[in-house]
Amino acid sequence: MYLPDPTPIDAPAVLAWYDRHARDLPWRVSPADRARGLRPDPYRIWLSEVMLQQTTVAAVKTYFLRFTSLWPTVFDLAAAPLDSVLKEWAGLGYYARARNLHACAQAVVREHGGVFPQSSAGLQALPGVGAYTSAAISAICFDERIAVLDGNLDRVLARYYALPVPVREAKEELRGALQASVPERAGDFAQAMMDLGATICSPRAAACLLCPIQPGCLATKTTDPTRYPLKAAKAERPVRKGHAYVMVDADGDVYLQSRPEKGLLGGMTEVPGSDWAAVLPRADFPVEATWQHRGRIVHVFTHFRLELEVWSAVVSPEALASGWWTARRALRGEALPTLFRKVLAEAGLD
Repeated sequence: MYLPDPTPIDAPAVLAWYDRHARDLPWRVSPADRARGLRPDPYRIWLSEVMLQQTTVAAVKTYFLRFTSLWPTVFDLAAAPLDSVLKEWAGLGYYARARNLHACAQAVVREHGGVFPQSSAGLQALPGVGAYTSAAISAICFDERIAVLDGNLDRVLARYYALPVPVREAKEELRGALQASVPERAGDFAQAMMDLGATICSPRAAACLLCPIQPGCLATKTTDPTRYPLKAAKAERPVRKGHAYVMVDADGDVYLQSRPEKGLLGGMTEVPGSDWAAVLPRADFPVEATWQHRGRIVHVFTHFRLELEVWSAVVSPEALASGWWTARRALRGEALPTLFRKVLAEAGLD
């Protein structure tokens, strides 16, 4: 065990700090409004938590406001066409989240009458809702006394306990230590700890003199609190290579198609291309035309780096039948992930 006798977090100090310094977020009910009896909307909290996975608050705000404008309730989102949801999601990445989001909304409507389950266990039965998201929703919306442990909290706790190993080696110990500290105001406590990690105990800086849990923090007693959490050894990211084929017709319309539903970027829109392999495959153009090499783009996924050679050609619309043609001015409305927007930009079609 790396934390044989962990000191509990001073929850009253954390909540007092949060009452004064809580961030103003479009999905959040402020502590003052909570004290007056206003409860968070589980739909908005669920939507924000799904969006925030692997994404920053700054990036999410615009998407959240657009989603809630288009689909104000879980009923609206459940009734929306999946393609529309994917189009609005484009740019947030990790597109399986968008498909799960839509499936979850439909499950909440179909199986629960549009009412989200109130317990973490009940929420985990929904599509795409894992341990973290279920804990966040149940704590924030229903004050379930459960530890909500995200990346920010990993860092805060690793510093608080001067964790001598990378977080992944002691995750359950950290969860247990946090669980022992959760007060009755579980939702405000969860959000307060998130705010601490985002504002006071950030990745590259630690404003220890402003931190409400500084008296018990072990890292603040060292010469450099930011050395925690200790980094795990990184495996080398493999490289995959391939080709992307951008086709336009005589009017400048662009040929697009859908990716398979399952797999990376499933169901999203793309331009045709080759397989992605460790060794660059031969360019196998989809139709006969005068192809021009336009350059190379690089896109980094979580587990590999992708290098695509970009080709373009003017072709006859009759040569292709499985996809569709989109006017250049309408490309922004397509469900194109960032990867393929890079491809189109390299071909001069951004």
